[in-house]
Amino acid sequence: MKDGKKIFVNGSFLIVESIARAGADTFVGYPITPSNYLYLYSSKRLPLTFHAPDEITTLQWMSGLSATGRLPITATSFPGFALMVESINMAFMMELPMVIILAQRLGPSTGTATCGASGDLLLIRGMISGGYPIPTLAISDFKDCWELPEKAVKIAVNLRTPVILLTSKETAMTNRTFDITSLKEIKKVERKFYSSDETYIPYKPEKNLVPQFLPLSSNKHQIRFTASTHDQKGVLQHSTKEALENSARLYKKIVSNLKDFTFYEYDEDGKENLIVTFDVSSVVSKEAIRELRKEGKKVSLLVAKTVVPIPDIYYEIISKYKKVYVVEENLNGELCEIIFGSKTPDNIVKINSIGKMISIDKIKEEVIKNG
Repeated sequence: MKDGKKIFVNGSFLIVESIARAGADTFVGYPITPSNYLYLYSSKRLPLTFHAPDEITTLQWMSGLSATGRLPITATSFPGFALMVESINMAFMMELPMVIILAQRLGPSTGTATCGASGDLLLIRGMISGGYPIPTLAISDFKDCWELPEKAVKIAVNLRTPVILLTSKETAMTNRTFDITSLKEIKKVERKFYSSDETYIPYKPEKNLVPQFLPLSSNKHQIRFTASTHDQKGVLQHSTKEALENSARLYKKIVSNLKDFTFYEYDEDGKENLIVTFDVSSVVSKEAIRELRKEGKKVSLLVAKTVVPIPDIYYEIISKYKKVYVVEENLNGELCEIIFGSKTPDNIVKINSIGKMISIDKIKEEVIKNG
């Protein structure tokens, strides 16, 4: 554009540029649609790139790199992510910082590689054996493509954990004109490594329940990383009190620090109707709300950006409304199930679609009919 403020861009470009500025320094990946642009841009933008022969190797290499003090990322879709799950569990237990960008597409199985969906949320919620939550952020629009990668890096570093950054085919692959003047500055996330002369205890928690990190490159202290049940020293244990407490700490460190990575958008208009949504469905939800308000209908909006674990503030907001509409691009309402359980309350209306994006008219029709 002549004014130099607008560019023709897709979400993948913004995600990669943001995450590079935030401090991610290594990309490891295996190409798969619809994350191919993420693979391409990361290979050109990040200082170090490894082209893995498969997705299992991808996560194994990322774990090794993270243990040496690098901050690796990858990008994949469901078929590749499914192969990564065991190794993500390993990295979660070892408390290794990394970011996995998951570009959703239509399933089950290989599904349709070029058809979008928001169908991986329940998988993510239950992917860590034992029911441990893995921090997951969901990109809802192009602005989030810029802002949420930085937050994902902060979570990974500050909590010593893998983080899932959730997006979808429409956001990752669609090009559009975008005003870059709306984007804030992204600063590199500061990393602090253990520096004391005292003996390093690799899994001794601080007040926030997160142990200090020391990479394998250190020659000053003995360092242990292990994915088996272990005590604070990283020594394998069966079911000793200390080892079980250490495993329970992995759950507690995520939920007790949830307020530090609770991100959402809330547009309040009355206490009658509330639309709850996430991912790309937030775009059409906003358009539907604009039209409904022009017609005199009071409708509020909650866009969930932190989707695992579910923050308490979502329940506080939802409890204010007589009628709640959960809009998401999947068959059965995965966000709805995570929030409300397997039995949906009577005042909740699920608005879903499979194989195509939800229309503005469908949302308007449900709100007018039920509200």
